[in-house]
Amino acid sequence: MCYWLAAALAVPVMAVAAPGSEEDELTLVYGDNDSISIATGSTQSLRRAPAVAVVITAADIAAIGATDLDQVLEGVAGLHVTRSANNYSPLYVVRGIYSQFSPQLLVLQNGLPVTTAYLGNKGNLWGGYPVEHIARIEIIRGPGSALYGSDAFSGVINIITKSAADTPGTEVGARLASFQTRDAWLQHGGKLGPMDLAAYIRVGKSDGSKSVIDADAQTRNDSIFGTHASLAPGPVSTGYDAIDANIDLSNGPWRARFGAKYRDNLGTGAGIASALDPVGSQRSERYTASLSWAEPQFTRDWGLGATVVGQQFVQEIPVDFQLLPPGLKFPTGSFPNGMIGGPDYWERQLRLSAFADYSGIERHHFRIGVGHDDLNMYRTRETRNFTYAPNGTPIPLPQVVDFSATNPYIYPHRRKIDYIFLQDEWHVAKDWNLTAGVRHDRYSDFGSTTNPRLALVWDASFDLTAKLLYGRAFRAPAFNESYSVANPVALGNPNLKPETNGTAEASFSWQARSDAQLNLTLYRYSMGNIIRTVPNAVAGTGATYANTGDQTGHGVELETSWTLNRDWRMLGNYAWQRSVDEATGKDAGYAPHHHAYGRADWQVASGYLLSSQLNWVAGRKRAPGDARTAIKDYTTIDLTLATHRSRNQWNFSASIRNLFDADVREPSIAPGLNLPHDLPMAPRAFSLQAVYKL
Repeated sequence: MCYWLAAALAVPVMAVAAPGSEEDELTLVYGDNDSISIATGSTQSLRRAPAVAVVITAADIAAIGATDLDQVLEGVAGLHVTRSANNYSPLYVVRGIYSQFSPQLLVLQNGLPVTTAYLGNKGNLWGGYPVEHIARIEIIRGPGSALYGSDAFSGVINIITKSAADTPGTEVGARLASFQTRDAWLQHGGKLGPMDLAAYIRVGKSDGSKSVIDADAQTRNDSIFGTHASLAPGPVSTGYDAIDANIDLSNGPWRARFGAKYRDNLGTGAGIASALDPVGSQRSERYTASLSWAEPQFTRDWGLGATVVGQQFVQEIPVDFQLLPPGLKFPTGSFPNGMIGGPDYWERQLRLSAFADYSGIERHHFRIGVGHDDLNMYRTRETRNFTYAPNGTPIPLPQVVDFSATNPYIYPHRRKIDYIFLQDEWHVAKDWNLTAGVRHDRYSDFGSTTNPRLALVWDASFDLTAKLLYGRAFRAPAFNESYSVANPVALGNPNLKPETNGTAEASFSWQARSDAQLNLTLYRYSMGNIIRTVPNAVAGTGATYANTGDQTGHGVELETSWTLNRDWRMLGNYAWQRSVDEATGKDAGYAPHHHAYGRADWQVASGYLLSSQLNWVAGRKRAPGDARTAIKDYTTIDLTLATHRSRNQWNFSASIRNLFDADVREPSIAPGLNLPHDLPMAPRAFSLQAVYKL
């Protein structure tokens, strides 16, 4: 680990600048990250917020040369971005809580969920998230179900897009990067009649990294059945075409937002069935619209607000997946054209919510909220060239058949949710604040769940704040876990109950100097009713989802920031965690025991910023049942040189990621028979970016 990271961790992730003109200078460079809104639903000081939280500003994102959300999140203490073999979709692992599709972390855009009902996550056909239109990212580590309901299990990420005030005028940008990646975007902030308008559109395309998979699922089939069909060694498929667009209109208490996220020609990663597939092509469409009204001072003691949100999500497979390659043989027959399948689904969501704030009782600030969610997977479709034997073995068919009406992987399903929450922020005494909250959710398919939280915040001295927190969270079963019917590998179980998580945290924030800060957090959690697959009673007939198993975890997170002067700023964090599968008493697997991140920013000259980053990931154990050796540690270093606040209206940046071309691998799931050598990540990569402000 290099010297500057050690220095950053040795002294006190929030920069607090020296007073006067230097503070103004640093705010211009890095933005304002001293407040947060998702901890309680209203804006408050980050240091005193009743949560373990961090804020990342647009200026921070620009300084590190990030081109995608995942690059930003990897620098957050206790959060590691790993990958799924399926599509190479990002999995956000917080405090050792890992699962195949990562539905335990709630992702919001402007306070509204981007969750898909089918998988319970942000959608497997995510295809990245651009960062040019992000104003700030607010992140809570720890449970948030008392305010946000399902999926706020291990944490909450709120992506706040730029308003008219954040991006005045018109900006045009373009980027060229490795792997034939190119992006262009236009964003504008101004007036449209009486309304404030912010608009953004981005078009991008990439061939994706061609990292090589040495052996895949078909390699194993070949060894069993004496064939030579595997395409491994061969490259992963991670290319995409992308369009992103947002419109934000506001006038007084009213605000309307519209968004579109379109991905086409999206690669299958290491293959949908963990066998290389250079043929399959995927497309996803996500359209959102929201209308909100909020009057924080409706009367002297009351504030009111309401929101209506609609989301349409589509997953289509224009070119069917080649689940297993041509030449495949099973005892039930041969597949000369390969094993082919194409599952599609369509979702429509409607979310209604309202809140009322009341501050008419001295020392108290109450918030009550109600809501109704209607999650409707109204259409499914599946085509494939196989059916199943009673023991689950695929039987080849002479051609591709549409099974949508007769035997699809899942039928349409609809879920309705009603909820109510109550929260009290109580100023108990001088320097003491207690936040208490509880939320009750009633689901149309599995029943009700109630989740409380308590947070005691003490300003122990002028420069030290201490927090003691407890919260309970839940994660509702996703549609695929409850209602899959024609997938013998993982059949649905309509009797599933929610996963649960109780977490206790102690956090300390020390303002060591006016320009240096240290945050320390200790936590312990206990998970129950974990949804996993279990073998069916009849041997050889696959598995079914069930509530089985428990997991406990504990850890320490250290975050530091030191602004030496207007030219130098150093940040760092270190997280240690251990998660235990209670059934076996062994490590739960996959997540790093040690994760350190360091960043040093140097204003080389007037208008130029050089940023260097180090990311160290270590101590990843295998999950129970996986006999492979531990996953190799890795260290990456990134460099970015960028202009900022240029007087000639142009700004440029150049970045190198993984400077020393480290062999970065993320774990494939246990027992590792399908992808024994894990998932290779991108090698060294370059990017050049130019932005013109009209």
